[in-house]
Amino acid sequence: MKVIKELPLSILHSLKYTVLPTNFFANKSKLTVPVIVSLTSIPQRFGTLNLVIKSLLNQDILPEKIILWINEEHKGIIPKKVKKLESTIFEIRFTKLQCSHKKLIHTLKNFPDSAIITCDDDLMYRKNWLNILYKEHRKNPTNIIGIKTSHINFENGNSLPFKKWRDEFKTIVNQKAFVPIGAWGILYPAKSLHKEVFNLDKMMTLAPKADDLWFKAMAILNNTISIQATKTPKEPIPIIGTQKVALKKDNLQKDKNTVQWQAIDKEYGINKIILSK
Repeated sequence: MKVIKELPLSILHSLKYTVLPTNFFANKSKLTVPVIVSLTSIPQRFGTLNLVIKSLLNQDILPEKIILWINEEHKGIIPKKVKKLESTIFEIRFTKLQCSHKKLIHTLKNFPDSAIITCDDDLMYRKNWLNILYKEHRKNPTNIIGIKTSHINFENGNSLPFKKWRDEFKTIVNQKAFVPIGAWGILYPAKSLHKEVFNLDKMMTLAPKADDLWFKAMAILNNTISIQATKTPKEPIPIIGTQKVALKKDNLQKDKNTVQWQAIDKEYGINKIILSK
């Protein structure tokens, strides 16, 4: 039912971004703010990836950079309509990593002193999306900020299954237990994650398909609080047909998020840290 309701809006925005010429997005008169937007993609979504990039270039304000990380094996199949958007702001970089974690890992290492915003490759973002995240960052410069968050629930000192984590908050909750949701956008201040974030062997062993949970654990190890933005833009617009390949199908339907969080906790004792005063 939700897909049916989203269809007209998705078609409208997809047509808009398809028709607008490349030079429309070379607006150098907009205010540029000191953040980097970082994302990744897979070949199954290359055909509509230009729509995502155009939505990022069409923001009310612009980031210093937009970096798209692509596995080096796919260098030769990136569509021309994506490459044509490359500029002083948008660039494509390549990595040996196959996993979704590449949307942030390399940018963290290459720009250690920058605030970095991650987003997804199957959504078109509203024009005020970046502005909202940046204003929240100015108010809370040391906190990780999610447009939307979930909250880890506990029972007898153990985290409950992922499906029982909450995404609506009506009472006071444990501030350490907020988990930003990647699809809506997450802002990571400089040096907000523990250096263990670069331990690729542990990352791929413990959380190979749960980048948001891996980054959340690295924030906890670094004593960094995650918060939800006090203001939110309208929901990002899904691109029809891009959901056929999605990590959330395995992670949610097969409860692999729970398995991966338990593995992370066993290795690092994250739950104990969250529950400590």
